[in-house]
Amino acid sequence: PAAYAKQEELKAMRIAAGALIRFGERYADEAAKQAKAESNPQRKAELEKIAEVCRNVPAHAPSNFHEALQYYWFVHLGVTTELNTWDAFCPGRLDQHPLPFYNPEQRAEAEELLQCFWVKFNNQPAPPKVGVTAAESGTYTDFAQINVGGIMADGSDGVNAVSYLLLDVIEEMRLLQPSSSIQVSCKNPDPFIKLAAKIIRTGFGQPSVFNADVVVQEMVRVGKSLADARNGGTSGCVETGAFGKEAYILTGYFNIPKVFELALHDGRDPRTGSQLGPHSGDPRAFTSFEQLYAAFEAQMRHFIDVK
Repeated sequence: PAAYAKQEELKAMRIAAGALIRFGERYADEAAKQAKAESNPQRKAELEKIAEVCRNVPAHAPSNFHEALQYYWFVHLGVTTELNTWDAFCPGRLDQHPLPFYNPEQRAEAEELLQCFWVKFNNQPAPPKVGVTAAESGTYTDFAQINVGGIMADGSDGVNAVSYLLLDVIEEMRLLQPSSSIQVSCKNPDPFIKLAAKIIRTGFGQPSVFNADVVVQEMVRVGKSLADARNGGTSGCVETGAFGKEAYILTGYFNIPKVFELALHDGRDPRTGSQLGPHSGDPRAFTSFEQLYAAFEAQMRHFIDVK
């Protein structure tokens, strides 16, 4: 029943959230332990601050820019470690998410935190490769893409103070990862585009440039709502997606067209002749779409259970 499925889904979410919270607490414990043994006052204060931040996030909502970035990093580590997402699980619109926590009077501190954020991305090893990731990706680090600019859900200009801050960080760090892009809309101001062009002309190769208005049109064309499309962007190498509204993970683990092909061949792979799925019937004998759908559902359930 649907109610039971919902309960199981919520149970799984609580387990996953609890694991991530404990993950943060372990970092807090270690930072506190190191702080007690530290004799250098400056480093001791840094470790105590780290412990304080990791006690609050991801167990609670972030209260400042530092906690907002740390919250994201814990989530990023949790997802990439658990799902082996081909390392393309990205922050998306990073100039939008931490904006409520950004204080222009603390710009220097925010810039240093973002620089550390860049270093973490560049040094973060990819999780052990399995399945299609082992066969097709030999990368060692993430290739997550950070989107800057674009438009808001209401169609207004998405460029803000954090957008310019991120461009400065991109220019200063010049690291391979994370990759970066500007989402250019007709709503964006010229100074933003010119600053990005100034960085590009140095030969660094970043940020890449995407037409935000066309990206939105493409997502709407395939069924996304206008607001979700405007909140989305580009990721990976390169796909469009509605950030936060779909399983926007670059993997090839579950091939739905292949499952449908099996449903059309009684569970047998027509290429190899192997019986990969259950016997779900000869579709030539089906007299309704419902029978075909039932065969497809039988194949889907088989592979979901196997995984």
